[in-house]
Amino acid sequence: MSKPSILVARAIFPEVLAQLREVFDVDYNEADDIFTPAELSRRLQGKVGALTTGSERIDAALLQANPQLKVVANMAVGFNNFDVPAMTAAGVQATNTPDVLTETTADFGFALLMATARRVTESEHYLRAGQWTKWRYDMFAGAEVHGATLGIIGMGRIGQGIARRGSHGFGMNVVYHNRSRLSPELEAECKARYVSKQELLQTADHVVLVVPYSAESHHTIGAPELALMKPTATLVNIARGGIVDDAALAKALAAHQIAAAGLDVFEGEPAVHPDLLKVPNVVLTPHIASATVKTRMAMAQLAADNLVAYLTQGKALTPVNTLAGTPA
Repeated sequence: MSKPSILVARAIFPEVLAQLREVFDVDYNEADDIFTPAELSRRLQGKVGALTTGSERIDAALLQANPQLKVVANMAVGFNNFDVPAMTAAGVQATNTPDVLTETTADFGFALLMATARRVTESEHYLRAGQWTKWRYDMFAGAEVHGATLGIIGMGRIGQGIARRGSHGFGMNVVYHNRSRLSPELEAECKARYVSKQELLQTADHVVLVVPYSAESHHTIGAPELALMKPTATLVNIARGGIVDDAALAKALAAHQIAAAGLDVFEGEPAVHPDLLKVPNVVLTPHIASATVKTRMAMAQLAADNLVAYLTQGKALTPVNTLAGTPA
């Protein structure tokens, strides 16, 4: 009996690939090329499942060209590369990898906050360029972190992890804004206080963005929001590209409207707005918030397990959408 055919659209850990090959006939993108939409559609011909990353767009046109497709497992907690309504209408199960990257991503969010506040990248460039010849009292004097006010926009699991690190580890005053307020128990655990978005932007010394991307959250931070922030404040984005208006941010940084920014995600990534590359007061990293070996392995494993579970048992482990007739 022939095995079901799936596509693994990007390079993954060899151990996980070997597990998938025990169950499926695997078409593997070993070269780790970024497929064009046409190439992705062609490679999906005859496939009932796919393991994807954020670089593969699953939309109505692709689904129409591949009516045999049953499940797409994203190796990410985010899924803005999925047209979820179109997938649901086509009867295609969408899955993601929540929970397994929460603490690692929160760690990195705080690391990026620290690097931004304390001007780590800027000072390293200065040192490497051979410009360090003497100590000076105000040399790369940055913003205080301990005891400062931390504002978090998006208070899901990762946001809560950052809040705990700030309040418990650094004695920070934590305020947050979210679509819905946390329970009193969670607020107490995080030592966080709910405020309006405007109050958060006006009062926070450090603003961290952890909100999922959607049409509603597009440019959550743009020129009007940046104008509300303190000139001494920092902004960190570990959410998704498009949450911040990168062009407006570059202008604000160049004008020292805010002190600094730390960005792990960008609009149109892997392209980066050229003006962000010209300002010194920004820390830039290439979407690596979940990048530890343990966490990336757990993400790949969960994505693979979702494919196996759905195609052998009819039920995904971490579904994004609910399909008609799916077992409860």
